[in-house]
Order: sequence, then structure tokens, then C-alpha cells
Amino acid sequence: MPDFLETMRPTKVGIIACSGEAIPEGTVTRIAARLVVEELPESTVIMCLPLFLAGDEGEQNFAKFFPTICLDGCEKRCSSLGTEKYSDKPSAVIDVKKVMKEMDIKLNPEDVVELGNNGMKLARRIAELTAKKVDEILLDIRPKDE
Repeated sequence: MPDFLETMRPTKVGIIACSGEAIPEGTVTRIAARLVVEELPESTVIMCLPLFLAGDEGEQNFAKFFPTICLDGCEKRCSSLGTEKYSDKPSAVIDVKKVMKEMDIKLNPEDVVELGNNGMKLARRIAELTAKKVDEILLDIRPKDE
């Protein structure tokens, strides 16, 4: 890492959502990421997982120098494993399947195209958890006197 970057503190957190287009959980993560960025536009950015995994230097370098939150939609964990492999360990990982279980929510196959009520409820919960992690991450890296 260049010396000047060690003295800078990040002001943005990258959100890396599952890109699984064949599973409803992928749709949930992408909607949740959008909800977070709409709520916290000054402190978050959505990163493109396919570009990231394809070797895009801009995406990978962002994740090397800024904190990231990965939203994993299934057991493959493409978002978090890819981030760790090509950049750095994510600052946080949110597992949609785990949250679904906690909320006792089931998704339908048609939720891939358009989320129903359960899917939107889940997306909002994932967005809330992600926004909370963004706040925690940015508070942790800010000097105590701010």
C-alpha cells in the first residue's frame, strides 16, 4: 500500500452483492444493495461482482483500499470468497440464507424476476443489516474526537 494511503481514512464502503441471477436470493442482495446506496449515498458504493471477478483493476483496487461488505446469496459465497481472493478480506459478510432462516421466510422461484412480499421484506432486512455495518465500519475508522 502506498505510504500516503496509510494516513488517509476511508469515507466510503463498497457493497458487493451476489450476482446469482438464477436464484431469488441474488435478486434480494441486489435490491438490498440498491436500498443501502439510496439511503447512504455519501458513504456507500455498489461494486460490480462480475467485473470484480473478471479482473477489473478499478473494482479490485477499491476493495484493497476501502472497506467492503459482501452480501452472499447462497453457499457458493462468490461475493465474499472472490473479494478475499482478489483484494482483501471483507469488513463484513451478510449471509442471506442465514437471515432467511432467522426470519422464517421462504422465497418462491418467481422471486428471481420480481420480489413478492416476503422477498421485499427480506431485502429491507438485509439493507438494514448492511446499513448498520456501514455505520459501524465508518465509526470504527474515524478518529475518536469526531
